[in-house]
Amino acid sequence: METACYCTSLRVAMRRMTAIYDRALEPAGITVAQWALLRRIPSSGDEPITIQDLAERAELERSTVARNLRVLEKSGLVKMGTSSADRRATDIVLTEKAERVAAHAMPLWHNAQAEVERMLTVEGAGELRSLALSVSTAESSSS
Repeated sequence: METACYCTSLRVAMRRMTAIYDRALEPAGITVAQWALLRRIPSSGDEPITIQDLAERAELERSTVARNLRVLEKSGLVKMGTSSADRRATDIVLTEKAERVAAHAMPLWHNAQAEVERMLTVEGAGELRSLALSVSTAESSSS
């Protein structure tokens, strides 16, 4: 059903887009939402990130990130512990298992990217990304 509402149209498109990426990443055992977080978390040998920093990087609510991190921790993909810099904060790093999953997921993600480019054309997909980023830029500059 068509609608003149920009938000409704974007939500429908996002559900469809999410399904493409979730299907593509399924063999790696992760969803696109998990992939988006995993890509922002440092490797085990690097300086850890806090939940708050990750939430800011991902532009998500802290509670949403914390909830998703518990799932990733249960799956053995992240290690969480008390921050040495601030005992009230939680540090997060990827596990070796996460690094193996990410290596498996990367070509799958590229396949999803290619599928979107086939659907929209490379130029159309680039335009979509530019428009999406301009919304996020416009929103953050108006706050």
